[in-house]
Amino acid sequence: MAEQRSLPVPEGLEGERLDAALSRLFGFSRTRAAELITAGDVLVDGSLAAKSDRVQGGAWLEVTLPPPPVAPMPVAEPIPGMTIVYEDDDIVVVNKPIGVAAHPTTGWTGPTVIGGLLGTGHRVATSGAAERQGIVHRLDANTTGAMVVAKSEHAYSHLKRAFKERTVEKRYHALVQGHPDPSRGTVDAPIDRHPAGDGRWAVVAGGKESVTHYDTIEAFRAASLLDIKLETGRTHQIRVHMSALRHPCVGDMMYGADPTLAARLGITRQWLHAVSLAFEHPATGEWVAFTTDYPEDLAHALKAVGGDS
Repeated sequence: MAEQRSLPVPEGLEGERLDAALSRLFGFSRTRAAELITAGDVLVDGSLAAKSDRVQGGAWLEVTLPPPPVAPMPVAEPIPGMTIVYEDDDIVVVNKPIGVAAHPTTGWTGPTVIGGLLGTGHRVATSGAAERQGIVHRLDANTTGAMVVAKSEHAYSHLKRAFKERTVEKRYHALVQGHPDPSRGTVDAPIDRHPAGDGRWAVVAGGKESVTHYDTIEAFRAASLLDIKLETGRTHQIRVHMSALRHPCVGDMMYGADPTLAARLGITRQWLHAVSLAFEHPATGEWVAFTTDYPEDLAHALKAVGGDS
């Protein structure tokens, strides 16, 4: 249900543009404020106004706020190409294919790991938000590889804590443009949303601590295959850090990759694969490790870049 809010303009906002005043009063973006004004959901002293109108202190604002978006629920459907690496009563480890999100989110209408598991009769933990039950970590939709999902409530709690405390070993392989110098190193640079507000993330002063360790496995003429160990788990972390080094993942046009090289290698997404996961098993306490093979598109691109050398 839409929410009606009525309040006077504080004297401190005297002379501000209406969209800026709404943004400061309600905490949403200027763009969102402008959308509400354009839709006729904002009245100033009982009349419609333009987003660029200047507000007067004490003027009466009436704002109709839309209901918060309802989180989409997973659609139970088998996912071609998603294979089970390991499963027991507490956990299931999958090799996630391209084009699959970890769980449903607003704006994502494609397949999800949770939906794929439910669609093939797998039970998952019900802890956490309903739309992401059992999910303790995520991979980008177009990043492939190893993901663990909790099946029991105990496993969910244990794994959530393990990821938070950084006791899980997460290893990735990335094919990046050029040759990082030094060939082995650590990127320790904070990450937050990109100031452009376009869905990208970036190295930003005051962002969240983000640490990436990398080591060159093999250097080719145009690119290098890296072994990467994540100490933290920020959104797009490897992609952002490699781009910040001026060596973006091959095919990652969002973060500055060369489209000509990507086309030559026949790749249409970032060359990034979660090769392995290792952690303490939530039931037995035993250290367990799981590895996954490269999918066909990454293997083909790697062979092609090797042929260039």
